[in-house]
Amino acid sequence: MSSVILSIHQLNEYVRILLARDPLLRQVRVRGEISNFKYHSSGHMYFTLKDDQDRIRCVLFRQNSMGLKFMPCDGMRVIAGGAVSLYSKDGQYQLYVEEMERDGLGDLHLAFEALKNKLREEGLFDSAWKKPLPLLPKKIAVITSHTGAAVRDIIRVIRHRNRNVDILILPVAVQGAEAHGQISKAIAYANTRDDIDLIITGRGGGSIEELWAFNEEDVARAIFRSDIPIISAVGHETDFTIADFVADVRAATPSNAAELAVPEISHMLSVTEGLKKSLTDAMSNYLASKRHELDMLKNHYVFRTPRLLLDQQSQYVDQLSQKLSAAMQSDLHGKREQMRKIASSLNALSPLNVLSRGYAMVLVEGRTVPIRSVREMALSDRLRVIFRDGQAVCTIDEIRPDKRENGSASETDLQERESRE
Repeated sequence: MSSVILSIHQLNEYVRILLARDPLLRQVRVRGEISNFKYHSSGHMYFTLKDDQDRIRCVLFRQNSMGLKFMPCDGMRVIAGGAVSLYSKDGQYQLYVEEMERDGLGDLHLAFEALKNKLREEGLFDSAWKKPLPLLPKKIAVITSHTGAAVRDIIRVIRHRNRNVDILILPVAVQGAEAHGQISKAIAYANTRDDIDLIITGRGGGSIEELWAFNEEDVARAIFRSDIPIISAVGHETDFTIADFVADVRAATPSNAAELAVPEISHMLSVTEGLKKSLTDAMSNYLASKRHELDMLKNHYVFRTPRLLLDQQSQYVDQLSQKLSAAMQSDLHGKREQMRKIASSLNALSPLNVLSRGYAMVLVEGRTVPIRSVREMALSDRLRVIFRDGQAVCTIDEIRPDKRENGSASETDLQERESRE
């Protein structure tokens, strides 16, 4: 056994130098799927490349990432080229990527897109199904791991904002093969209770594999079937899970979910005080306005000299009466004049008016049509002669036709008489 004792730093430096001297590791190209991708504010990119058996940590520094023609993300399959070396701070070797190109999409990413398209076509993402969050929830069910940081963050924020809100923790696994089934059952159980107003489900951040339970179809359908509003609180700000699309509200982090779920009590009190002041001011202004109107009415001449108003109305009634009387007199005068004209016209046409001038009307007794010619009479006819002041009945003893009339005319008159008879 060697008697040389090395420090950790010396050992790591030795291994790093060995890796650096290997010509294959100085310039190597690796195919794999990106996982646990992080884009640091410095511009450096940290991620893991994996295949179906193993994985390796990778770093792509800012000066090299500026040449990329795409933005890496979890699930993307790439070919990365660079050098393998040891990061002595934590004793792990990693690939220092200098260049990278796309090599298609990973299996998880393909499965994610396939399920997303399927559920979108079924309408599970439609905004019409989104339920509004309750304004002041009394009890919130939190479906997450009971040992993770997410549940502690949610409890801390809710307690800080409103201590009167009750919290029911429904512990589930948030990663692994059984996680999605436990999450689905917890959502279904929460919906059997009458005291739950809101559900928060999620977890802290992680790689696409660690978050995959929230991309499973049964979790998505359990969220969609829920009658209680659900906030999806998976801790990743840039990427979405299937649960985010189906949930009624998506929160960037578990802490943000608690902020969305519970209004801050101090803010609510401030809003209430503001509303109270606005209501008081509005009532004061309304009452002042009504007092002003009342003062104006009190000073109105109607209340100061009510008799004057009655006298004015009485005078107005007299004026209307005079106008009505004048209108009626005018109308009656017009009607009388109209009747006089009609009577004059009737009088001018009346046969009695003709008789008053010395004429008489002769009728053969038994008939009503006056005789207009001697040819309408026959000897021994009894005639009724009508005068203005009476009648006379006589018998024809002789008929003397006018000699200027020809015989044919007489015959015509006799025929006309016979036809009348």
